[in-house]
Amino acid sequence: MIEVKNLFKKIDGNIILNNINLKLDYGKIYGFQGHNGSGKTMLFRAICGLINIDSGEIIVDNKKIYDNDFLPDVGLLLENPSFINGLSGFMNLKMIASIKNIACEKRILEVLDIVGLTDAKNKLYEKYSLGMKQRLAIANVIMEDPKILIFDEPNNAIDKDGVEILKEIIIKEKEKGKLILISSHEKGIIDELSYCIFNMENGKIISKDYKLTN
Repeated sequence: MIEVKNLFKKIDGNIILNNINLKLDYGKIYGFQGHNGSGKTMLFRAICGLINIDSGEIIVDNKKIYDNDFLPDVGLLLENPSFINGLSGFMNLKMIASIKNIACEKRILEVLDIVGLTDAKNKLYEKYSLGMKQRLAIANVIMEDPKILIFDEPNNAIDKDGVEILKEIIIKEKEKGKLILISSHEKGIIDELSYCIFNMENGKIISKDYKLTN
């Protein structure tokens, strides 16, 4: 479980996250909607330990996440992902996988196939289209089979087939018992997949909509 209690964050005098309270369970998909600057990405950053918070608590699996304490078992696609231009898609993932040594070459090839990049695995990243870059970022999220998956605008720049692949991935990961967070400007993917949708505005959660059938 992820539990967020009275989370508050201010940057340059501006309130970015304003008294956020959440309880998020494994085996469910949670959607976050809101305009640019509403606080979705900053909330994801806070949960992962990528930004310091001014007050409040973030508790993951009964352990508090403190400032500069990174969430250990998370797959994250955040804003505009970047890889190394001079490496192929395969080599980019292999380099990332070498940090934890969880994903072997076979697993890397498997996730490239899942996202539809098998034919482009040896192509330089700088030659990838925007949609291919986003597919590689999605492959990176699932590569190490983390318990928590966070997708920030994952359907940016991908075509209709890519969106269907993304939805299939998210559903399969949920069926494995993963805890999944998604933000998107497009209401369709959020409405279709989410157990609960949180609407954010000016750093606050202004409403939530539970879908009990999901």
